[in-house]
Amino acid sequence: MTNLSFQEWKTKASKLNFRNQAFIGGNFVNSISGKTLASINPATGDVQTQVSECDYQDIDLAVIAARRVFEKGHWSRMAPADRKAVLLKLSDLIRENLVELALLDSLDMGKLVTDAATVDVPGSAMFFQWHAEAIDKMYDEIAPTGVGDLAMISREPLGVVGAVIPWNFPLDMATWKAAAALATGNSIVLKPAEQSSLSALRLAELAMEAGIPEGVFNVVPGFGETAGKALGLHPDVDCLVFTGSTVVGKLFQQYAGQSNMKQVWLETGGKSPNLIFADCHDLEAASKMAAFSIFYNQGEVCSANSRLLIERSIKDEFLSKLSALAETMQPGNPLNPDSKMGAMVNEEQTNRVMRYINEGKASANLITGGERVKVDGKGYFIQPTIFDNVDQNDSIAREEIFGPVLSVIAFDTEEEALQIANKSEYGLAASVWTDDLSRALRVSKKLNAGTVSVNTVDALSAVTPFGGVKQSGFGRDLSLHSFDKYTSLKTTWIKYTH
Repeated sequence: MTNLSFQEWKTKASKLNFRNQAFIGGNFVNSISGKTLASINPATGDVQTQVSECDYQDIDLAVIAARRVFEKGHWSRMAPADRKAVLLKLSDLIRENLVELALLDSLDMGKLVTDAATVDVPGSAMFFQWHAEAIDKMYDEIAPTGVGDLAMISREPLGVVGAVIPWNFPLDMATWKAAAALATGNSIVLKPAEQSSLSALRLAELAMEAGIPEGVFNVVPGFGETAGKALGLHPDVDCLVFTGSTVVGKLFQQYAGQSNMKQVWLETGGKSPNLIFADCHDLEAASKMAAFSIFYNQGEVCSANSRLLIERSIKDEFLSKLSALAETMQPGNPLNPDSKMGAMVNEEQTNRVMRYINEGKASANLITGGERVKVDGKGYFIQPTIFDNVDQNDSIAREEIFGPVLSVIAFDTEEEALQIANKSEYGLAASVWTDDLSRALRVSKKLNAGTVSVNTVDALSAVTPFGGVKQSGFGRDLSLHSFDKYTSLKTTWIKYTH
């Protein structure tokens, strides 16, 4: 079902039934205030539906529902094998509803529907499946004590998890948080980004269909400054997980301190470097992946390789290949399988990216792109853009743009490349291209990043942790390490007669 034609995608999109109410305690409900926020299709600028806008009172109802079912133990004390069966059913339901979920994310935030259908939705199903399969294979511990003592160490679910996710990968990011939180027995209150709530609401409905008890999985659309803040300050939320900007991440740390000292786990901004050394002989592959790593998902990727650091001796040859690739990746209708890039999420983000592009035009050399365009006379689209001769202190080299904008910086030595790469407040990801194994290991060790990809970009899997250092945040999604965020260790020490 992923090889549909442009017309078939459009036909299926026209028949969608949007879930647009909050999902609290197992039911779709209007917000208490009755307020709504518009879901706007970025490819056209048209309003698709009005989504319930939740506020402090709605958040409180959702937390109460989550706490109530957690204390009753319908999910939190369910046998791991039984939770596993439910989550595996949810994984199957995601696959069965692949076309609908892919369309929801494409229409909501402008991503290519083919990317959503071949990467995002299958990935979400797989992540639920992987976490489900893991939960009945994690053992508690017995500490080494003397005779007469038995010390048991067990993992306990935290309780109510608040999750605030971004708009760039709506279903994927909901899954990254929910899969591990639910697998470990927690209840969750999920606040999707106000720009992209539709797939999260449908996911909640599928979760109920799979057998997750009422109140375990709640979805509360709304704005960050109201609904997000309410989750951060709520005294009965045990843990807050967040993916988004560094500025907002810092606010959640403040909210925790102002309320109940809840755990806060952050995955925030990035300005990832892509280091291309002259001893990389497959420049064709390196250029294709360099283009992919910045123009995929319109550059709206936290770990996008937005800084290209290239050894001076190969710069001209490499940029010739790269700019030619960029020319072939012009934006188009997100529902058209032939399109290479989709739409920016909204007018605000489009204007923000264009401000950076205009700054780049004043300080660096524009190689290609740099213009806002329309598709069929509508929408929020930006050409793939490459700047050369960028100073590492320029704003386009330092700040997270979150758009299809690449800054190229030349270097002469390995030491200089590392200095430039690490001169950033962020440390989410990095890539290295070299045929020298010693250099690959040496440079990877010295790069300040949560993930270093060698001779590829943005390497990612359920079996490896994802997260950053410095102001890219802390804590890890994916892998067995993700369970650390959603559980606490309990020691039970028993004295016995021997």
